[in-house]
Amino acid sequence: MTLYLDYTSPYAQFFSDVNHNLLFQKDPQNYINVLSTQQLNTLDNVSLLDIFLSSGNIVEPHYHQNAAELVYCVSGSANISFINPFFNQVFHFHITPGQVVNIPQGWWHWEIATADNTHLLAVFNAPIPEVILGSDLLRLTPSEVLAYTYCLNEAKVKNTLAPIQSSTFIGPPAGCHQGQ
Repeated sequence: MTLYLDYTSPYAQFFSDVNHNLLFQKDPQNYINVLSTQQLNTLDNVSLLDIFLSSGNIVEPHYHQNAAELVYCVSGSANISFINPFFNQVFHFHITPGQVVNIPQGWWHWEIATADNTHLLAVFNAPIPEVILGSDLLRLTPSEVLAYTYCLNEAKVKNTLAPIQSSTFIGPPAGCHQGQ
């Protein structure tokens, strides 16, 4: 079924201010704004995330089951990484202003800022990008299932994953000390 946009409708929206569409905020330097058909109903089959990161912050590993993603660097720099499922190989791309990385639909990926004031635009070929976050997979899969599947100590799995209480989006969490 094909849906057509009615551009003559009095409810058709042609303008939105992405700065007022906060999706997630870790702190004042690390946040994500969103623009989809929920904010601008004439977008059709495109959406975007407006991502701001300081050095060392990561958009956590995740995948989009309904969209490919084009990551464009506006300012700063970032390492964009993904796993190519055809080769079971991790690819890393360091991008600076004007450079892009294309991430196919369904590929596990993440973005790490390598400079302060990094600004990335993530453009999707879907009206609303769906996302499966690594933090959700880890915290919602029962520890006994992970322990059994990978022959791990269940108590250690439970203890290791206990700090993950909600979706992370941008990590590491405030107050994180490696090796905790």
